[in-house]
Amino acid sequence: MTGLAGAELVIGAQHAAVQRLQYFLSQSTWDADEINRRRLELLVNDPATASHGRGVIAIDDSGDRKDGTATAHVGRQWFGRYGKTDNGIVTVTTVWADERIYYPPHTQPYTPASHFPHKQADPGFRTKLAIAADLIAEALAAGVVCRAVVADSFYGEHDDLRGALRQSGQGFVMATRSSSTPAAR
Repeated sequence: MTGLAGAELVIGAQHAAVQRLQYFLSQSTWDADEINRRRLELLVNDPATASHGRGVIAIDDSGDRKDGTATAHVGRQWFGRYGKTDNGIVTVTTVWADERIYYPPHTQPYTPASHFPHKQADPGFRTKLAIAADLIAEALAAGVVCRAVVADSFYGEHDDLRGALRQSGQGFVMATRSSSTPAAR
């Protein structure tokens, strides 16, 4: 954010322009879903960035360690980048890509079950797989076209997500840890 405000990275974080931008972003009353819808509309309709049937939608999650619990969605969860469970935030993302460009149609934070009164049995709790399936459906509904959905073994090892893709008729290629699980269609 410091770079966006024209201040020096890290040491410029308290600069007045950075603080104004932070306040604007955190206090604005805009509808994030509407802004994302419009952003995707522009990307899909611009010949330079329009998705096409030779590209793919990649699904993945990434996380960052975080101290404390005051920030929304923070909890103890698995971080593949670090190879361990730690305290932090994980976000599930779809990325449309071809040989020239890539951009994220959608992203959504994963909220650990510990945030819900009834843990995994809570009606509001959603797994990373459920989030991924919804994000793929949202991208396709927004006009993003692709040859296939691609994912790593975390997603490829789960029958529900592969079954939903198979049922939708969408092609997919997903890594698996064993050769006994069919993961391509």
